[in-house]
Amino acid sequence: MGWIRHEISAAVAGQVARRLLQPHYIDMHEQFPILKNAAPYLNHAAVGPWPRCTTEAVQAFAEENMRLGSSNYWEWVARENELRERLAALTGAASGQDIALLKNTTEGISMVAWGLDWQPGDNMVLPRDEFASNRLPWLAQARRGVEVREIDIRAASDAEAALIGAMDENTRLLSVSSVQWSDGFRLGLERLGDACHQRDILFFVDAIQQLGALPLDVESSRIDFLAADAHKWLLAPEGIAVFYCRDSARQKISLTQQGWHMFEKPWNYERTDWTPADSAKRFEAGSPNTMGQAALHASAGLLLEHGMDQVTGQVLANSDFLFRELKAVPGVRISSRAEPDRRSGIVSFLHGRVPVSELYRELKKAGVSCAVRGDSIRLSPHFYQGENELGEFIHILRSAIA
Repeated sequence: MGWIRHEISAAVAGQVARRLLQPHYIDMHEQFPILKNAAPYLNHAAVGPWPRCTTEAVQAFAEENMRLGSSNYWEWVARENELRERLAALTGAASGQDIALLKNTTEGISMVAWGLDWQPGDNMVLPRDEFASNRLPWLAQARRGVEVREIDIRAASDAEAALIGAMDENTRLLSVSSVQWSDGFRLGLERLGDACHQRDILFFVDAIQQLGALPLDVESSRIDFLAADAHKWLLAPEGIAVFYCRDSARQKISLTQQGWHMFEKPWNYERTDWTPADSAKRFEAGSPNTMGQAALHASAGLLLEHGMDQVTGQVLANSDFLFRELKAVPGVRISSRAEPDRRSGIVSFLHGRVPVSELYRELKKAGVSCAVRGDSIRLSPHFYQGENELGEFIHILRSAIA
């Protein structure tokens, strides 16, 4: 069977991922032409701009497809497997075998929500005010007799303790966004994971507002499932996402979709054994998003080359700068939590006198890209930006208020 020869080994891909973990100099203005704009782009918590290497990867893939069709298909397969290893490095997964490539975060959450064998009387715990993707699939389980306990983590003096305290002998799962979408409130994943492990409760993490900006380690945090779209802090397109599933948790999820790609050797079209893959590929039913893979492969490689320690350091330095400078602007009140262990790449604020809609309109008119979430304006700069861009924003903000 000739297709066997074309699969890249996990060992080789792992070596590539480990090499990319070494910090590497990146010319930010070369990789991120958006820096040349007069006003800063502060909206990575919504959609991140692609770096140049990602754009070129997509252009090269399109050109190759136009000229050669799928003649180099086995090179696409090699890139797909290398991408799994890069995502394993970013998430802290033990192996690329634990990584599935899905369409979006919602697909990963829904796969677990509908795949678990819930029993009447079961319950699950969830922070209040979660983004709809990490709320609606769980609420839909009410028809199967599942109680969803939504906990106000912001009102609690100890958010993790409040979530843990809501668990009992009938709790099957805890699902949290590691960083909250509206104000950047960050949770302590290791503490939550330890509590779930001690109680034999499954732990799901929506990491869309953390992966690519802050470090993640699914092993030390004892995470069973993790999902994150690529189009925010991972700096890649919409339509492709990482889904992590711990080896011991895979068999607990009944498959809700089936197709040709969910096997270890999907190109063996004459198979008679239709047993799903033991790896996380079992969750990939249909044809892969090969163009999205080319893009995410480049973006993940850029982050790993730069080094996630360096990425995290700059992301948090940006937040520290915004906390400090926003406090100095008369009338501004920061709505994000100030404690160092709660900070993330998101900083939200409002003004005591200027309505948020009016202030947002003035910022947008000046070319600033940000977002309104609730009663606040949400800022989310990334690692390739710094005090020059953020200082320019503070200048624009003061003018908008005046």
